[in-house]
Amino acid sequence: MPRLARALGTAPCATCVVPCDIGLRRSPRRRPARGALSMTQQSETTREREAERGRGAERENATERRKAAERENATERETAAERESAAGHSVSSPAPIPPLAEPRPLAEPRVWPRTFHDRLTAPLPGLKAMARFAREGAVRPGREGLADVPLLPFEPGPLPSVDARTVAVSWAGHASWVVRIGGLTVLTDPVWSRRIIGTPARITPVGIDWAALPRVDAVVISHNHYDHLDAPTLRRLPRDTPVFAPAGLARWFHRRRFTSVTELDWWEAAELDGVRFDFVPAHHWSKRSLTDTCRSLWGGWVLTAPDGRRVYFAGDTGYGHWFARIGRRHPGIDLALMPIGAYDPRWWLSDVHCDPEEAVRAVRDLGARRMAPMHWGTFVLSAEPVLEPLTRVRAAWEAAGLPREDLWDLPVGASRVLED
Repeated sequence: MPRLARALGTAPCATCVVPCDIGLRRSPRRRPARGALSMTQQSETTREREAERGRGAERENATERRKAAERENATERETAAERESAAGHSVSSPAPIPPLAEPRPLAEPRVWPRTFHDRLTAPLPGLKAMARFAREGAVRPGREGLADVPLLPFEPGPLPSVDARTVAVSWAGHASWVVRIGGLTVLTDPVWSRRIIGTPARITPVGIDWAALPRVDAVVISHNHYDHLDAPTLRRLPRDTPVFAPAGLARWFHRRRFTSVTELDWWEAAELDGVRFDFVPAHHWSKRSLTDTCRSLWGGWVLTAPDGRRVYFAGDTGYGHWFARIGRRHPGIDLALMPIGAYDPRWWLSDVHCDPEEAVRAVRDLGARRMAPMHWGTFVLSAEPVLEPLTRVRAAWEAAGLPREDLWDLPVGASRVLED
């Protein structure tokens, strides 16, 4: 009962644990000790300290607002140049590519705005869209769409042997990868659970046994949706594991006693043992409860090895202008881990999830040399037939005239090493 009362906000306060007759006996008045502060002086001192803390927080907020304004101005200049180029107008001098940000200190405390609604590239569904979805939408494929579940590719194998110069990826399923880069083992959006909130159980098992993992050197998180941020999986990690997360998510990790959480804004970076972690934009959103819509940021990651080789992890995203900009700032991406599933119906999901053809188009915008599809064949999140994303991405890759060997359409559990 006390636990329920605390959850409802009706539990007695901590001061009520003392005997209830505390006010029945009158205590003798005591004179304050010499040199002790009076109640008025103590109150003034407390107010001064609180005011100073408030001024410090306001200074930090002002700094973050100034940086946000600078980022927005740079983005507007890039957008104007792109529009002129698309319209066929000559641009006297192309918009300069902003230099990559200096790496920020690991696990530094940050102050963020209360909401990131201003980063949305499309409005969230309103009442009309909700009503239409309730009337005609489907969130699961029919019986025919599920008939191919036994045909989903699942070929678990041992993780490849690597050294500090190796770049290799292994697909555990959905958006969970084991990325070996620069001597580090990095997990992306690790979800080893059989089931996540709001969806049926996995239709393919986890492709990599947890016990087979080497020591995990870092974790990157794209956003806070349950199929990308899985508390039961993260509880398996040592609490000093370095975590790289979007702005606004450190508190979630700190509540679970993680001690090395680095929050980044778009176009910011950090570095761990010579490997650079750049957080880049995505066309998506965030929500984990009824009251936290867009309270934390969302995005993808560019991991750069000491020798310059790059792996782009898109996280969850729709198609849009960000891909070309990411490619301009991070030229020479060797491998793009791209989502290709959870796209039907399009009128409902096109703003936040690429379909296979858009994923191929995004890879070309990025200038990436290779693509490894993900975010399909693991959880049933939408209405397309379960095998359709794979057949469509293969057809789109061929239609684009791209080399077949550069499409790494791995089975769940398989690995691939990036050759020099």
